[in-house]
Amino acid sequence: MSEATDQPTDQPTASRRTVLCCAAAVLATGAATAVAGCSSASSESKEFAAGGPVELGAEADVPVGGGKVYREEKIVVTQPQAGTYKAFSAKCTHAGCVVDEVKGGVISCPCHSSKFAIADGAVQDGPAPKPLPEYRVAVKDGKFQVTKG
Repeated sequence: MSEATDQPTDQPTASRRTVLCCAAAVLATGAATAVAGCSSASSESKEFAAGGPVELGAEADVPVGGGKVYREEKIVVTQPQAGTYKAFSAKCTHAGCVVDEVKGGVISCPCHSSKFAIADGAVQDGPAPKPLPEYRVAVKDGKFQVTKG
C-alpha cells in the first residue's frame, strides 16, 4: 500500500517524464501526418497527374478584366483582354493556399494577402515569393481546356 493514499500499488504508474515523452511523440506524429497531407503530389488534380487536359467551365463564366477560380481543380482562368485567356495554378506560391478571388485585375489569396496579376501571374503584393505557375488554356466547344506546361 502506498503511504500517501492508502491505495494498493499493484497498478503500474508512469513518471512525469514518460507522460511528457509520450505526449510529444503523439504531437510529432500528428504534425508529420499533417505535413504529409499537405504535399503537392497529394493535392494535384487527377487529370494533371494522368497528363490529360482538364475541362473547366464555360468561356462566358470568365469576364474581361477578371477571372474565375476553379477551386476543386486548383486552377484560375483569367481574361486580361477581350478574347485573351490565361490559366494559372490556383495554389499560392507562399503557403499553398488556394486563391479565392479575381477582382480589379488581381488574383487574391485569402491566407496572407498575396496578390497576383491576371495577365501573367506575377506577384503584385507579397509575401508570395514567385509568380503563379502558368498553364496552357484553349477554348473547345465553348469550354476551357487546360493542360500543364
